[in-house]
Amino acid sequence: FADNLSEALEKLKLASTDSATDSVESCLDCLLKALANNNTEASVKIQEMGILPLLPTLLNPQSSCTPKVANIIAEVAKNEFMRSPCVEAGLIPPLIQLLNSTDQEVLLQTGRALGNICYDSHEGRSAVDLAGGAQIVAEHIKSLYQNTEPENEKLLTVFCGMLMNYSNDNDSLQAQLINMGVIPTLVKLLGIHSHNTALTEMCLIAFGNLAELESSKEQFASTNIAEELVRLFQKQTEHEKKEMIFEVLAPLAENDVIKLQLVEAGLVECLLEVVAQTLKTASDLMVLLLLGDESMQKLFEGGKGSVFQRVLSWIPSHNHQLQLAGALAIANFARNDGNCIHMVDTGIVQKLLELLDRHVEEGNVTVQHAALSALRNLAIPVVNKSKMLSAGVADVVLKFLQSEMPPVQFKLLGTLRMLIDTQAQLCLSFGTIIKRFSAQTARASILSH
Repeated sequence: FADNLSEALEKLKLASTDSATDSVESCLDCLLKALANNNTEASVKIQEMGILPLLPTLLNPQSSCTPKVANIIAEVAKNEFMRSPCVEAGLIPPLIQLLNSTDQEVLLQTGRALGNICYDSHEGRSAVDLAGGAQIVAEHIKSLYQNTEPENEKLLTVFCGMLMNYSNDNDSLQAQLINMGVIPTLVKLLGIHSHNTALTEMCLIAFGNLAELESSKEQFASTNIAEELVRLFQKQTEHEKKEMIFEVLAPLAENDVIKLQLVEAGLVECLLEVVAQTLKTASDLMVLLLLGDESMQKLFEGGKGSVFQRVLSWIPSHNHQLQLAGALAIANFARNDGNCIHMVDTGIVQKLLELLDRHVEEGNVTVQHAALSALRNLAIPVVNKSKMLSAGVADVVLKFLQSEMPPVQFKLLGTLRMLIDTQAQLCLSFGTIIKRFSAQTARASILSH
């Protein structure tokens, strides 16, 4: 394959001098195949054989070979060591001239070539700046941003990427783009093309770069960037995409005007939802880990474990997810008689009763169920039953007799039965209640069918 490449490069040298289009085109096809096969190796060969200085003459707007030549430049410029040689070979001025073409494929490959040459290259950026390339690309974006055809969106993605590579980590070039008015255009573009993942991501990266400059904030504030970013955030399901939006929001939110816009657009509600979801995922996983006997005992550590102590602090929380996680964790810790006795002796029953009291009327059913589960498990050791009855567990539990939720009804019944088990003197007094309750739950079960 290396021999074929060398032969094609030699032919290209000869063909480029006599403008034999067919010969040039076949050589270019061979180069593109070689670059696709092993980009670095082929790029080295192209440089060694002095092909780059031949390419400016082949970048003719009227030639059918031009898109392939620009494509070859884009491919070789993926290699850092090829970017300066591309500039030195005089490729930037003819590439900038091609930005005036009306051929979409020429524009696409030219945008790729310029973007790759600019990537992390001071020489590339300076040459594009000197030739006025950024201004032409910015004008293209302004004229094309309303067009939602797939081919046009691909071109917009390349142009946005080119401007991003051109200005990345360069304050003066970023300021230049801001002065050209690219921010309002990119915000409009984001709103129209939010369905296009690649284009949306390119916009977000561009915003992230530009938003670091204080001079950009005023332009951002004059657009509906807050609404667009919040709307985009609400649509995202992937964590990585949300992170990208966060990276744009953070510098923008330093501006007081944009702060208010973000609040009015509903960002805080979105953030609370993220916190709640993260909290639920983390607490669910923690409770899952407690289902293992050994892992549960390791975390309990005789009632002195830091995890166990933290769980206790969740019970009086005002957050339902924390309350639920805390009650479920205690129910799991209470799968061991020794743990149950320790927890009852250290006052956990009172915390659970206070939690249930807060959920008697229009309460959270999952929290009710979890707290009743914890009390039932705590009542299993005989020594705990009288202590829990003395603490008023039965009185609080009986408040849920009117619940219309079958899971709560059955858990309530199980808790009461566990409490009065072996407590002969209480069996009669609770007998009537339990019979009536059992009839209610049976009737509810029949009605639900």
